[in-house]
Amino acid sequence: MNDYTPKPEHKFSFGLWTVGNVGRDPFGHPVRPALSPVDIVYLLADVGAWGVNFHDNDLVPIDATPAERNQIVREFRRALDETGLVVPMATTNLFSDPAFKDGAFTSNDPAVRAYALQKTMHAIDLGVELGAHIYVFWGGREGVETDAAKNPVEAIKRYREALNFLCEYVLDQGYDLKFALEAKPNEPRGDIYFATTGHMLAFIETLDHPEMVGVNPEVAHEHMAGLNFLHNVAQAWEAGKLFHIDLNDQYPSRYDQDYRFGSRDIKAAFFLVKFLEDVGYDGPRHFDAHAYRTEDAEGVKDFARGCMRTYLILKEKAARFNADPEIQALLADINADDAENSQFLGAYSASKATALKAKAFDREAMGARGLRYERLDQLTVEVLLGVR
Repeated sequence: MNDYTPKPEHKFSFGLWTVGNVGRDPFGHPVRPALSPVDIVYLLADVGAWGVNFHDNDLVPIDATPAERNQIVREFRRALDETGLVVPMATTNLFSDPAFKDGAFTSNDPAVRAYALQKTMHAIDLGVELGAHIYVFWGGREGVETDAAKNPVEAIKRYREALNFLCEYVLDQGYDLKFALEAKPNEPRGDIYFATTGHMLAFIETLDHPEMVGVNPEVAHEHMAGLNFLHNVAQAWEAGKLFHIDLNDQYPSRYDQDYRFGSRDIKAAFFLVKFLEDVGYDGPRHFDAHAYRTEDAEGVKDFARGCMRTYLILKEKAARFNADPEIQALLADINADDAENSQFLGAYSASKATALKAKAFDREAMGARGLRYERLDQLTVEVLLGVR
């Protein structure tokens, strides 16, 4: 391959809030000037991205007048048309404004819950107007610092009620739009409801329109809880619910770091890319990350190019893994079919159960068999290090 140039078919996207991050953190002021949404579109076009995503207030300030809103949207659309970038996903900021300090859909205040619905409907209209087909929900404030404050069962019911309402709104408007729920274990709240992708998958099945709702898993959000991101992505894919994905990197048990994709755990990133490519995931590959606070404007471009280049390098490494004769021979041996015993597996039947109960197994031989996972893992490392 050796051509790591991003192309539209790779479907690489960034949010306005990612490359537009000014480097502010809880202990320091901004280090980079703010970029307008139009400036960000041209920056992303310059580095070769395919798509740009946004929260409603990334694009339109929360206090903009209708006339100001329309002017901003016209200018943004003009930039999209001139660069060829698309808007695959949009979302609502339900976490920055002080009104949402105790959550949006799960707030104890009915006025806040109603306002959150209103704000989201307007934001859905904006996303659809600009071409989005996926709408992400991240419940950044949907949680507590003390469980004395909220009944968790009521919080779940409130969140379900809100999503059912918004699904009906989308259907009533005739929009071609699906929802993707994004889990996170904590921060900025002490604890956030629906902490993992698995929580979200279980919750989706309780909705009135589960077919409209999937998940948007994020690398950092699962790794910060010490979980294996690949396993969560695989579960979402197997359930037919991997509607969108957020790529970045993260040290476990830390605050939300949003590092450049593949910059920390390259082996985890490799297996993720390999999985997405092997199963034929065709959705956006969205980089929800931002440049180090040490970087200037050129450093932000280095960051964005690095995310995409690393993905493409790992895609090539995955192809090499799949074509490596020794690796494939090991995998074939490890997963070899055993006709004598595979007849007992699969769907239940009474005769199969009777025969299986009578079967004599050599437990000691099974326990003594070496599986050669050490060799397989070493070969994986050698592929990644470029010596195979």
